[in-house]
This record gives sequence, structure tokens and C-alpha cells, in this order.
Amino acid sequence: MKDIVMSPEAVSSRAFRDALGRFATGITIVTTSGVEGPMGFTANSFASVSLDPPLVLWSPARSASRFCHFRDAQFFSIHILGVDQFHLIERFSRNGEGFNGLDHDVSVEGVPQFRDALARFDCVQHATHDGGDHLIIVGRVLRFGMREGAPLVFSQGAYGGFAHGG
Repeated sequence: MKDIVMSPEAVSSRAFRDALGRFATGITIVTTSGVEGPMGFTANSFASVSLDPPLVLWSPARSASRFCHFRDAQFFSIHILGVDQFHLIERFSRNGEGFNGLDHDVSVEGVPQFRDALARFDCVQHATHDGGDHLIIVGRVLRFGMREGAPLVFSQGAYGGFAHGG
């Protein structure tokens, strides 16, 4: 197959998004507490930044209804979902139920956390950077935890699991 080379300015944003979708990502839910109570945000824009100091980042869309709450959050937790936690995606997507009726814990900083994430990073906001239609939020990791399990992944508009090779 011959590679097709396009300029993002010369094609639709949908074509550019489709090309980006060829990269499989994990799924996270970022949580914080605001004046409206506990809230979460489903995101696949998560990455490690540094081991020393321990830094991670995520990037909420500026158009998101809860954007301002996360932009201004001093503390937040990033939960990496396991394949067995697919049901949480819709709960924390636009117009989802969020924490309503969901049994959860609260960190010492007041951040809501749900149990049994594949991994969780409790963070304090370290820096923010302009990212066009997104904001890049860098968090300094205060604590983290993890469990065994397969990650939930997203690629080309579909969710799935990851099979461990042998």
C-alpha cells in the first residue's frame, strides 16, 4: 500500500482525526472536586512526562462543559481503566451520571476516587500549557497505585482489550 501524505490544512479535520486514531491509546477518567461536587472527565490524552520529578499530563478540550473546573483544579486523580471497567466510560462522558450512585472514596486532598482502577495517579497541578483547542495540564504525582489486569484501549473509534503475548 502506498502511503498518502496530506497537510492538515488541506484536508478536513475529520481526516486528520482519523489519522490520529491509528494510534491506540488507553482510557482514563480524571476526577476532581468542585463547587458542584465530585466530577469526572473521560480522556485518552494521557502521557508520562518525567520520572524525576514524577510528572504526567492530560489534555482536556476547551469546548468541554466541565473544562473550567479541571483547568482550575489544584488537585486531581487520573484513573487508568482496565478492560473490565468499560461501563465507566459512558458514566463519565458528556451527560453521564458521573458519581451519582457510584460508591467512591475521597483522597486527603478532597478528590473523589473510584476503586479498582488499573492504575491511579493522585496529582497536584504543576503547570499548564496552551495546546490549541485543548489545554495541556501537567500534574506532579503525589501518590500512585496499581493492580493486575488488562488495559482498556481505544483505536479508530472502537474500544477493546490488549492481549498479552507470550
